[in-house]
Formats: sequence, structure tokens, C-alpha cells
Amino acid sequence: MGKATKYVSKKSDENGFIDWSEDENQIWHDLVVRQLTCIKGKACEEYLAGLKLLNLPTDHVPQLKNINRVLKETTGWECVEVPALINFDRFFHLLSNKQFPVATFLRNRDEFDYLQEPDFFHEVFGHCAMLTNPAFAEFTHAYGRLGAQASKEDRVYLARLYWFTVEFGLMRTADQRTIYGGGILSSPGETEYVYKGRKARYKPFEPVDVMRTPYRIDIMQPLYFVIQNINQLYELAQKDIMSMVQEAKALGLHKPLFPPKKKEHLGEYV
Repeated sequence: MGKATKYVSKKSDENGFIDWSEDENQIWHDLVVRQLTCIKGKACEEYLAGLKLLNLPTDHVPQLKNINRVLKETTGWECVEVPALINFDRFFHLLSNKQFPVATFLRNRDEFDYLQEPDFFHEVFGHCAMLTNPAFAEFTHAYGRLGAQASKEDRVYLARLYWFTVEFGLMRTADQRTIYGGGILSSPGETEYVYKGRKARYKPFEPVDVMRTPYRIDIMQPLYFVIQNINQLYELAQKDIMSMVQEAKALGLHKPLFPPKKKEHLGEYV
């Protein structure tokens, strides 16, 4: 959503099949095997349950039609192929129709550890398992409906809500914090930082507070918001989120917990 990318999404054929190369299959294998080890004992139960339902292969890149079969049966969602970058109009429109955008390209070896753009691994391994959960799926759907009707200014506040939940959300369990945000679940560095980062801070999830909190996409997050359980997101979806946006706008932004950076596109510092 913004600046140009060097990656080009692959297009499926008339049967919905994407022809992944042997190199891409190997990259997928290496990414999945590494991250399954990394999230062990850290991912939330809802994510692990969804991962079991998806039954993602490790020896080759999965086909979206197989993922969609599971999503449709569980929550009525589906993945939709998109170019590497899409604008916010398209993004919100898709979510409002229970369609999750997936860029059909995989990172190369040079960017194996970190990729700023969301690739197929991030979208599928990071997000699709949670979309099998009804509470999470309902929150994401409500978010899409609101964003589709929101002004450009209000979307910036909604973007922060998405960032600190769907992308970088944590959940409190009996004995520790667990991960449900796809931006963490698909990143070995961020996964480790959540638990071992000396400078990481944690706050109870409060929507207005979240929407007042700036973030940057190119650093380890200095702050994470923690929900009590997944139903907290479902309950939020039933409330007047746009009135919370107006409250956040009236109160103003919190001081950033990171050094400033030149604003290249919406999302790097919002």
C-alpha cells in the first residue's frame, strides 16, 4: 500500500492453481519449519487450533483453494489473490466481503529473515489460522466494514487498531502472554523480542489508547497491547468503534516510543 515493490505476484491458472518453483517450495519449507519451532509454547491456542485445521504442508507451498476450503467451512472467509501492494480502498473492500488479501509471491533468500512487504508466507502462515476462529473473523469483518466507509483521516486511526491487534496483538493466558498477531507469528525476530526484548513494554488492551499510539513498521515494536481473551475482540466488534475513533482524535496522539523517520508511506509512522 504505497511505494513500489520489486516483487511480482504469481497468477493462478483457470483451476486456481499457482505454479510455484522448486526454489520457492524450498523457501516455504525452510520458513515454516523454522517458525514452527520458534512459536512453540508462544502462540495462542486459537492460532494452534486453526493451524491444525489448515494442515499446511511443509514440503511445498500450499494452494489457496485448499486454504479457502477450510476458511469457508469454519467462518465463511476466503483468501483472494492480489498484487504485491494494494491501496486502502481495495483492502477495506475485501475485508468487508470476508475476503482476505494475499499477495502471491514469496520472499527471496536475501530477505529471508525480514521483509517489509507482506508476502505469501506472512499472510498464510501468520494470518489464516486465526481467520478460522469465529470471534477473530467477526472482528476482522467488522473492521473491514468500518474502514470501507471511513474517511482518509479516520482510516489512519483504524490502521493503528489493526496493527496492534491483527498484526501485533498479544493475549493473556493463565501463566504467560501468548501471540495471536500475524506480524509476530510470521517473524522469528519479533517472536523472540516479545519474550526476551529488554525494552519491550506491554499494556492492557484499550481501543482508544491503541488508536492514539503511533507505530513504525520497520522496527521491533516497543509496545504491545494485551487482550484478556479472544472474545474481547468479538465484543469490540459489537460496539461503536467509530465513536472511539472520534474520541482518540480529540485526545490526540501519544508521544512516539521510537525515533522519528521520514514518512515514506502510510504505515511506516502513523
